[in-house]
Amino acid sequence: MEGTRAVSSGRVALILAGTLFGISGAAAGGAGDEARPNVLLIMTDDQGYGDLGIHGNPRIRTPNLDRLADQSVRLRSFYVSPVCSPTRASLLTGRYNYRTGVVDTYIGRSLMHPDEVTLAELLAAAGYRTGIFGKWHLGDNAPLRPIDQGFQEAVVIKGGGIGQASDPPGGSSYFDPVLQHNGRSEKFHGYCSDVFTTAAIDFLESKDRRPFFVYLAFNCPHDPLQAPPAELARYRSMSLNPQDFPQVGHPIPPAQWTRPEGIARVYAMVTNIDTNVGRILAALDARGLARDTIVIFLTDNGPAQVRFNAGLRGRKGTVYEGGIHVPCFIRWPGHLTAGSVVDRIAAHIDLVPTLLEACGVPAPSGLRLDGRSLWPLLGGRSGANWPDRTLFFQWHRGDRPEPDRAFAARSQNYKLLRPEPPPGRRQVPPLELYDLSHDPWEQHNLAAEHPEIVERMHADYLAWFRDVAATRGFDPIRIELGGPRENPTILTRQDWRGPRAGWGPNDVGAWEVDVARAGRFDLTLHLTPRPVPTVASIRLRGVHRQLSLDPGAAECTIHDVPLSAGPGRLEAWVEGNHATAGVLDLAVRRLEAVP
Repeated sequence: MEGTRAVSSGRVALILAGTLFGISGAAAGGAGDEARPNVLLIMTDDQGYGDLGIHGNPRIRTPNLDRLADQSVRLRSFYVSPVCSPTRASLLTGRYNYRTGVVDTYIGRSLMHPDEVTLAELLAAAGYRTGIFGKWHLGDNAPLRPIDQGFQEAVVIKGGGIGQASDPPGGSSYFDPVLQHNGRSEKFHGYCSDVFTTAAIDFLESKDRRPFFVYLAFNCPHDPLQAPPAELARYRSMSLNPQDFPQVGHPIPPAQWTRPEGIARVYAMVTNIDTNVGRILAALDARGLARDTIVIFLTDNGPAQVRFNAGLRGRKGTVYEGGIHVPCFIRWPGHLTAGSVVDRIAAHIDLVPTLLEACGVPAPSGLRLDGRSLWPLLGGRSGANWPDRTLFFQWHRGDRPEPDRAFAARSQNYKLLRPEPPPGRRQVPPLELYDLSHDPWEQHNLAAEHPEIVERMHADYLAWFRDVAATRGFDPIRIELGGPRENPTILTRQDWRGPRAGWGPNDVGAWEVDVARAGRFDLTLHLTPRPVPTVASIRLRGVHRQLSLDPGAAECTIHDVPLSAGPGRLEAWVEGNHATAGVLDLAVRRLEAVP
């Protein structure tokens, strides 16, 4: 086990209270004697490195993001995980996602341990107002929600995105979405990215004069590709074929190119994001807050669809550059030099220590961070005095990460990787080595020429994997039932587990839960209607209840079920016509209040 475990959330305030007493709002480090800066952290979903005008895309319209890049320090070699939940866990904790329990994006693998300490908790304990607007994707139920993890205001989607298995009733559209506002479902009006930006602007325009941390986490341009009509019409009128883009690095064969309609939808969604970035930056200007606010922009991984990506190899889900190399711009007028470029490697794990230093907020002494503060580099110190290091990235499907599978190790010059085998093939691909200082597009595999580098970097990776795997292991993270923070608890297919777990109508799974206190519960099952009589069942440890249903039943409630306290696996399913299927979701309501 790790020698310095993450400090529990409840202890953060106590630890920081002693550390920060007497600072009285002045930053101890990054901001000198001035008041602590505000923080605006903007992240998009599935926007690739090439989905910006400033990165050589001749078709996409991103004037506000291009201008922000010009006003910022740009991190030339910035990395994230190949998919979204792991990136988000590392971004908010400063720790590799395997330490946090997050290993994948769905069926129970994207839940973050509640004792992980988030940037929101650290800044809130130091007197910041904290708000998240958009995508959380680290747990929909107590004690895993953003409002359980340091965010005082939260307007978020459930699960990994709108249009997925975690959608609340009526919430499957990017237009007029049903969102979770401080733990309660609420219908909003407008396009999702506009809604999130408006909520963020309202939050920063509060009369409360405390510094703020705003995490504006757009779920666009993730699929389903539902785009605003005005922006979409502009791109539908363009030619968006392979020959319309620069042929650099890894040109995409025309046969693999996404249809122009799909690209038009992605670009329309990105342009809408760009407009909203312009809106929130204008709000900072209007309130005179621009010089007092650190603004960070990044994306969570590479593009999901095949399109121009500035010549980078691969896309989302891979450990090639196209999957993990993303934009990152950091602006703080008067403190950071606009237009400067940092060429040292950096990653999502670095932003927590960087922001803590800039805001003058020390991390608790027992909190182990994997990242390194980039503040010396952002402030203009030469990279020549910056110690080299190796960053590690890994992702593949499965309940438990496997060593030596689908990983990358990135030093300042070299990158060692082993790709995931193509679908349907079980043979382990060989290791690949690239000198990214001379070959940024990963065109020349040097593994055979430099076996000593391969051996050294591979050994470093294996040591890293042993370390992060030993932090707490990969046992399932449990959802609380019947506690004081949430009633009812709505369990969805986003978070169930098991060999047949999935999002199809006939899939079956179970939820790993922890009953906070013994009591009696009503369990309401929402079902895919069946044309035959069925029997609905629930089971948790020694309790097994059944209910007969007529054909076409879409909902039923099993009443007054006694559940004892403690952990267990909660199952809910229907049987009929010699077939078994899982439920769409399961609402567990405690019948008596928790004292």
